[in-house]
Formats: sequence, C-alpha cells, structure tokens
Amino acid sequence: MGYKIAVVGATGNVGREILQILSERQFPASQVVAVASSRSKGREVSFGEKEILKCESLDDYDFTGTDIALFSPGASVSKIHAPRAAAAGCVVIDNTSYFRMDPEIPLIVPEVNATALKNYAKRNIIANPNCSTIQMVTALAPIHEEYGIKRIVVSTYQSVSGAGKDAMDELYNQTKSMYVNDEKAPELFTKRIAFNVIPHIDVFMEDGSTKEEWKMVEETKKILDPNIKVSATCVRVPVFVGHAESVNIELSKPFELEDIYELLEEADGVTVHDRREDGGYITPAECVGDDATFVSRLRLDPSVENGLNMWIVSDNLRKGAALNAVQIAEELISTFRLMPKAAA
Repeated sequence: MGYKIAVVGATGNVGREILQILSERQFPASQVVAVASSRSKGREVSFGEKEILKCESLDDYDFTGTDIALFSPGASVSKIHAPRAAAAGCVVIDNTSYFRMDPEIPLIVPEVNATALKNYAKRNIIANPNCSTIQMVTALAPIHEEYGIKRIVVSTYQSVSGAGKDAMDELYNQTKSMYVNDEKAPELFTKRIAFNVIPHIDVFMEDGSTKEEWKMVEETKKILDPNIKVSATCVRVPVFVGHAESVNIELSKPFELEDIYELLEEADGVTVHDRREDGGYITPAECVGDDATFVSRLRLDPSVENGLNMWIVSDNLRKGAALNAVQIAEELISTFRLMPKAAA
C-alpha cells in the first residue's frame, strides 16, 4: 500500500523539481496529486518521464486522505493552507520561510538533525530550511560534532532560481538585450542582474542585515547549535541554478587538515572535490542536477586560532529545496514508521 502525496505549488521551480525527484527516487506513492493556485487549475505538469498530471486548485483541495503534502507555494499561502492540511491529518513538509522559526515546528536537514522529527506530530508541520542554510550545515555538521564550531563567517553567491521563475526570465532577458544594445530596466531585482552581482536578497532589517542573512544566522543556530556565532552576507549572482558559499569557521580545538578531509569524505550527502590545481574545485555550473553538497578549497586560516576556509556548492533547487523535502518524507517513513492512511 503506497502513500497519497500532494505537491503544492506544483507549477513553480521547486514544485516541478519535487515531482521529478519523487519519480527518480521511486518514492512509495500510490497517488501523486499536483496542486497549484486556482489560475493554474487544469495546467499540465510532468511527473517523471512519461506521466502527466493536471493541477488541482489549492483553494478547493481536500487534504483528507492525503498522507504527505510537500508545500512550496510561498510563505503567505503556506500560512493559510499548511495548517488546514495538518488539521486534516496530512503531514506537511513546508519549503517556505513561514514556519521555520516556530519553536514547536522541527527545522530539518536529514543528514544533520533527523532526530528532531520525533515530535513532528504535535503540529503535523515540518519546515525545510533556507537553501543556503541547508548546504552549509550539511557540510559543517560533521566538523561541529568533532571539533565544535565557535564562529561562522559566510558569503553566499546565490543563483537567480532561488527567487523563482520570473527572476530566471529577468536574467535571461537582460543578458540577451545587452547584446543588441537594448538594455532592459530591472523589474524583480533592485539593480541589473545581468553581468552584475547584487548584495541584497529579501528585505532590509533594522540592523542593516537583509532577511536572507538573518535566516542563515537563526536557522543555523536552530539546526546546529544556538551558541554558534554566525555572520552572513548574501549576494545574488547572474547564475541560473546553483548556490556557492565562501565559508570561514573558527573551531573550539586544534585540528589537522587531513582529519577534516576524512570527516567530510565520510559524511552523508557531502562530496569533497579539492585538488590544488587549475579547475580542481566545483562551481555552480557543475553541480546542477546533482544531489550532493560539494566542498572544495579546504585550507587553514592563519589569521585566527583554529581557523578553516572552504568553498561549498550545491544545486539550490535540489538539495537546497526539493530533495531535502523528499528526504524528510523518506525519513518519516523509514525511521518514524509513518503509515499510509489507506493501510490504517
């Protein structure tokens, strides 16, 4: 007996990726339902190589009988419909930012803190972290467990797909227009994104940080350790898919670089690709479509005691969103024995 799965926000970048990953990983689903806004009702989306699903309207969808709903419709929509789904007995895995800092709702990266799922039934909602946070904590968790991380300084290089399909279209159209000397004014971004970088993601806060930077700080503390000090600068770059991060960490005790390599090479979800030669590292263009979090450019930081530098890259639509959500669902089934309603 398989599970009935709803993919909410099925027409968006992450929703389409969730459908693809469910198919790739042969998730034990007896039925997959594509759910989207009322204006997308009836629109067709692909599920795997051969199957086509017609979208149902979220406003009308009854979650009774649905086992797991994978949400990625935007925070304001999740605010309304995720509790409605949870009240109907459906377990919600939400990709938006709305529930992440709620103390009663687990914020999960399965390779890092799957045990925090133990109380998921209290609200029937599980939060997926921010894409940049996911790849960073995946790489840092084994180091923190062994050596204790005191402080993290991270600068991100985030692709436009993190801002949705319209952002990808804006990069494409601006790039194309510049070649014909017909520069297009920014619409979604605050400045031109083509051939440029923008140190501004999400809204500004009172202390001068952006909300994206705040998310990385607070989510890292919730997932890894509330005592870690974190400083983040988040930058949008003219790349379609794939986030990169330059990360500097200060550890609590001395370490050997060789031991860090060994820890990361044995860590779930992490691939070390670090050769000290031309091209001996991974860039966003090479991580697209891959499930791994890649670590390169490992080296000591002599400016601080027990300091370490690294370069982290991952596909933000996969591990940064869709894959992580599907992995949470798999963990619910394999470890926490979530049963299909039909079987019960």
